[in-house]
Formats: sequence, structure tokens, C-alpha cells
Amino acid sequence: MIPRYSRPQMAAIWDPENKFRIWFEIEAHACDAQAELGVIPKEAAKAVWERGQFEVARIDAIEAEVKHDVIAFLTNLAEYVGDEARFVHQGMTSSDVLDTCLNVQLVQAADILLADIDALLAALETRAFEHKMTVCMGRSHGIHAEPVTMGLKFASFHAEFQRNRERLLAARKEVATCAISGAVGTFANIDPHVEEHVAAKMGLEVEPISTQVIPRDRHAMYFSVLGVIASSIERLAVEIRHLQRTEVREAEEFFSKGQKGSSAMPHKRNPVLTENLTGLARMVRAYALPAMENVALWHERDISHSSVERYIGPDATVTLDFALARLTNVVANLVIYPENVEKNLNQMGGLVFSQRVLLALTQKGCSREDSYRIVQRNAMEVWGGKGDLLSNLKQDADVTAKLSDAELEEIFDLGYHTKHVDTIFKRVFGRA
Repeated sequence: MIPRYSRPQMAAIWDPENKFRIWFEIEAHACDAQAELGVIPKEAAKAVWERGQFEVARIDAIEAEVKHDVIAFLTNLAEYVGDEARFVHQGMTSSDVLDTCLNVQLVQAADILLADIDALLAALETRAFEHKMTVCMGRSHGIHAEPVTMGLKFASFHAEFQRNRERLLAARKEVATCAISGAVGTFANIDPHVEEHVAAKMGLEVEPISTQVIPRDRHAMYFSVLGVIASSIERLAVEIRHLQRTEVREAEEFFSKGQKGSSAMPHKRNPVLTENLTGLARMVRAYALPAMENVALWHERDISHSSVERYIGPDATVTLDFALARLTNVVANLVIYPENVEKNLNQMGGLVFSQRVLLALTQKGCSREDSYRIVQRNAMEVWGGKGDLLSNLKQDADVTAKLSDAELEEIFDLGYHTKHVDTIFKRVFGRA
């Protein structure tokens, strides 16, 4: 984790203190279940809860000698619990603790990310309604196409992140399982009741069948969803970066008082936040591939996945949390320039109405091929700097033979392109 791109609440999930606290709860709850079954004395289970403590520095020191993190933890725990510690970890294997803990942490992380998405959705909805009817240039291939509205742009991203929220909920459910099944997952040395008890206490579901580890297809799903969310972040970031280009300047990241844009050029106001988000999205996506490569472990287990997850668990969730929060701030404070929006809309001399002219000619009896040829002929003149489309059409005998001046002027009405905005908003937001 890089402190520059970390927020405290998410980073705390991956702090050793939180990890060992989860380990302790898993072991203590397992002792309670074992006591219920009569496998260990009830006094032993009680002692674990009452006297159980751990010290991160001490665990690290023990691990330096024994070269095993779970044994180091259990050794330190025994130093506090005393003789009753011999009943801790009965019939369990390290993966029971490690895998269950990791899934608890991933669930905790998902809950923060869901809250992040909710904040972003709220910001996008606010801006969508604010600019619902701010007509702007729609572009395909980066080229002027037909009018849309700024509100529809925001609504499009809102719908996408609503889908991402649903994906993350599914990924959270997918990874929220517990395995306390012992070596190679057969429950030979531990009763399935222990797993059921621990799962209930930790807010998880039991893993239907584990080997010695929880199947890693679950984790692959989780990190893949994080990658999809990151891709959506980048799509919105790239849109803002394009709109902020000097030649466009329809929107701009908020530039605070005292902010500097360039060490060399004092005039610069660069889209540094959305450029940063583009880079962070690349990192989160990069963690999806090793998560998928972790699926194929040898037989009932190996630990080739372990080192990978020590990286990608913290880094992917911390980075995505930071990126979502930054994007929310960008959206909430994004500056829109209506005068530039209008200037760009009118920049191409009415070419954006070409399709409607084409359709009108077909309605008047022209073949589609002839209509296309006639409109394109006039449009290419405008591209070459000769007049505007409406004026050119009024002077084209092939056009005036089918359409009157009044009919042509009606075609060049922006309202035609916004008549279904309310319908789209109702689909996205449930209201217009």
C-alpha cells in the first residue's frame, strides 16, 4: 500500500492488528464450538476469551525464528492464555484461519467500497439533474455526431456504476465463506459444527466443500469485479480529460486557489486528478489477472496463492477506495462551461442535423442512397469551409424539390434531440 493513495479506514482493514484480531476471534469461536461438543473443557474456551491477547511485535519476533506466521500467533497467544492454550486450534489447519480471515477482510473492504459507490452515485445523480437539459455535442470516434445533453452523460455513468454496485454485492456474497475443515478439508479431526458456529459468528456462510483452502475462483470473481469498477472509473476520467482539452473546454476539474498546474508554465490548469485516476485504474485491473491465476492450485492445496494475496488484497481494495473517493470529489466539483458547450455545438455549421435531413428526404420519396448522396454532397462543402448546411440545402434543387424552407428550418431544431430525455431519466433514476 502506498500512503499517498491510501485512506485510513480501508488501510486499517489490512493492518496486522486487525488481521490478528480476526485470527483470535476465529480461534476463540472455534473453542466455544469445541466446548459445546465436549471436545475441550468449557473452562478452556472461557480462558481463551478472558485471557487471550496478542502483541504484533512479539508475533513478528517469534515468526522470525519459527518461519510460520500462524504458529507464531498461537505461540504468543499461549503466552497469555496459559495451560488451556493446548486446546486452541484443535483439529484445525493454518488455512482454516488464514482463508477465513482473508474473506472477512474482503467483506469488510467490500462494505467500504459499496459506501464509496453510493457516494459517487449521489454525486452523479445531482449533476445529471443539474444539467439534464444542457444540450451539448455528442461525439463518436472523437468527431461531432449529434446533440446529447450533459445530463445524459452523467446519467450514463450513473447507470454504469449502479451495475457495478450490483456486481460488487454479488462478489461480496461470493467471497463471504468460512472454512474450518482441517487438513485436506475432510473434517477428519474437527466436527463440521465448528465450521458452522464460526461462520455464523463471523458473518459468513460455510464453504460447501473446501480442499484445504477455500476455492480461489471466489477470489478471482471478487478481484475481477474490482477491475471492472476501475475500468468504469477510467471511462469517466477519460471523458472529463477530453472535455477539459483547451480546444474543447466544456468542463474542467475544479482548480483551487493557490493550486499550481506546472512547474514551468504558470498558466497551466491540467486535469491531474482524472489523469491520476486513469493510472490507478490500470493498477486495480492488473490485480485481476494474478487472482485468476491463483485458481489452479496443486491438488488439495499449495501456497503459490499466498504471496499473491498478501499483495493484491490490500493494494486493490485500498487503491480502489481512494480512486472512488477522488472521483466523487471530481464529479461533485466539476466546472461546466455552458458558453463553450454552446459554441462547440454550433461549430460545424449545422452538420449535426444531417441524419434528420436524410430521413426527411426518404419520407418524401427519395431512396436512401439518393438521400445520403444529396446530404453528404452538401455536408462535404461545409467541411470544406463553404457556408452552413441549412443554407446550402436551401440552394440545392434536389433538396428544395422535396422540402420547403420551412420544413428544412424545422429540421434544424435542437428540441428534436431532447424529446426523450425524460424517458431516459425515468429509466435510470426512476424519476424525471
